[in-house]
Amino acid sequence: PGLVVRISEGAFVHEPEWHYMVGHPVDAERGQDGSSDLYSPGWFTATIEGGDSTVLEAECLCRGEHVPETLLGPASTTRDDRPSIYTVRRALSEALRDFVVKRDDLMTVIAGYPWFLDWGRDTFILLRGMIADGMTSESLGIVRKFGEFEQGGTLPNMISGKDASNRDTSDAQLWYAVAVKDLIGKLGAETVLEADCGGRTVRDVILSIANGYVSGTANGIKMDPESALVYSPSHYTWMDTNHPAGTPRAGYPVEIQALWIATLGFVAELDEGGPWSGLLSMARQSLEKYFWLEDKRFLSDCLHSETFGPAARAVADDHLRCNQLFALTLGGFDDPAKCRDILRATEKLLVPGGIRTLDSLCETKYRLPIYKDGRLLNDPDRPYWGRYEGDEDTRRKPSYHNGTAWTWPYPSFAEALVIVHGESAKSAARALIGVAADLLEEDCIGHLPEIMDGDAPHKGRGCDAQAWGASEFLRLAVLLGM
Repeated sequence: PGLVVRISEGAFVHEPEWHYMVGHPVDAERGQDGSSDLYSPGWFTATIEGGDSTVLEAECLCRGEHVPETLLGPASTTRDDRPSIYTVRRALSEALRDFVVKRDDLMTVIAGYPWFLDWGRDTFILLRGMIADGMTSESLGIVRKFGEFEQGGTLPNMISGKDASNRDTSDAQLWYAVAVKDLIGKLGAETVLEADCGGRTVRDVILSIANGYVSGTANGIKMDPESALVYSPSHYTWMDTNHPAGTPRAGYPVEIQALWIATLGFVAELDEGGPWSGLLSMARQSLEKYFWLEDKRFLSDCLHSETFGPAARAVADDHLRCNQLFALTLGGFDDPAKCRDILRATEKLLVPGGIRTLDSLCETKYRLPIYKDGRLLNDPDRPYWGRYEGDEDTRRKPSYHNGTAWTWPYPSFAEALVIVHGESAKSAARALIGVAADLLEEDCIGHLPEIMDGDAPHKGRGCDAQAWGASEFLRLAVLLGM
């Protein structure tokens, strides 16, 4: 591998120079080396007068070949091509296109810069924003290609080169079904469902996912026949920190049930003679029966259970988390009074542009201590972490989903607000999404951060540019007519 840097108008001055002990305060905050030595081979010089432009290009060489990733969307950066005024929607639309790339014949999604590559879950959530923004042909290409990877109800959790063996996810394939239904709304059922996925149709793939969940997948996902709810192993949801298990959610996570109910409703339309309508009715009833916490007036985040234990004997925790919003936005829970209570409860999780993954005043009956190498990492009586910083295993991982605010689930609150309160709530929802204007001008300009501290001043953390945050903000901006 190598690096080629060139300038269109100007010259390179060869002047090698070392800089020693250059400080890296962000790395130090993350518990890593706080300084390093840097080398510079020289510098570029150019004289620019009014109306002139100079372009500096950098390209990575792989095995000595020019193999740049191909970004979708406009690549021009000249001043004349830029609009004088950016709307939030336009800025989000341009941000989204920075994540959609081509690798060989595979169209895929980079989950976030600078650290993430291809993730199934992120890809299918991002598809919803792409579809809303009119990128339907690109979306169908991704649906078809990923459909080729489906096996027995599973899709890849992540793809590393041509290796798609990591399937530790219980939500990616359900988000796939949700995205396919969104795409049908744009392109029509026949175009989408009959599209080829390496010898099978998209319809075949969706039915295989549903049947895999009912009979049980090879990697440990299975529908409980008594409740029609879905059992998920520990780190298979988007709250997947597993070293140690910072958010142990083995059992029946609430958003998995919401996604499963949405998928059952879709499959019932595709296969009218199947058992799907009955399972849909049973799952909806079970969601309300087992997840509603009458004393708290919100939904349990997870029914904790041993492997394949029935939902009826699982232990409902009472953590206030943001995941229950998907029960509203995906149509799994629609009791008007209870939906209003869920909104009131989750409102306290909001920070500007993000939503906390755990209530800062969490007082929980369900207490689970987290240990690593014999050391207690959390206070089981108050598991909230307000700042995402420090050593990876003992500080950042336990805090990742226990108070840290995320951008990608935040728009779901605005969506639920409109679903519950109707047209009268649209102006408030637009204001919530409009907060993106501030975030787009901070840190990585033109992009939304992955996460923020749950505590004020809610500093941006994690990936500087995250795909599904931009896509969900964009999807709601389109939905709200911004």
